[in-house]
Amino acid sequence: MGFVSPLSDITIDVPGYGKVILDVSYGGAFYAFLSAEQLGLDVCSSKIRDLVDAASAVTEAVKAQFKVHHPLIEEMAFIYGTILTDGKDEFNDEPTSNICVFADAQVDRSPTGSGVTARIALQHHKGLIQLNQTRTFRSSSTGSLFTGKAIKETKCGEHNAVIVEVSGESFYTGTSTFTLEENDPLKYGFFLK
Repeated sequence: MGFVSPLSDITIDVPGYGKVILDVSYGGAFYAFLSAEQLGLDVCSSKIRDLVDAASAVTEAVKAQFKVHHPLIEEMAFIYGTILTDGKDEFNDEPTSNICVFADAQVDRSPTGSGVTARIALQHHKGLIQLNQTRTFRSSSTGSLFTGKAIKETKCGEHNAVIVEVSGESFYTGTSTFTLEENDPLKYGFFLK
């Protein structure tokens, strides 16, 4: 489920970059969204290090100047990262690119499931897409693709929200095998408080 925070279309001063206009949206985590162009960058051709530095500066500026609120899960009331976009938010059959910089300046190799959910919620909130219009999202760092669409309008506390369906392709990176010995006294695990 995704919804747009009241921090929508806000102007914020980002040290080293100046004033930008951004939105904060939730899709499993709260992200700040803005076009990389506002920071003097291109999400598809700028160096990853420059994009990471700029996105990290945005995240820190938002954290310092604003407080987010989740109506149902207070533990989720923090900005997880910033997603820089190519600015192509109106519905289009062509892919739209973004890079998600989250946590401790980490870059997601995918377009980011929670980020796609939040971005779809934002686009729907602004009237840029309708229910069941499928968008394709490309990670500018790896080229991997996800599709997403808002399939149902709902509420999350006081917020208008949408249920979002996200699809992508994944590949095995490993397998593991767990064994259980009959005489192991901890075979079913243990619990510590």
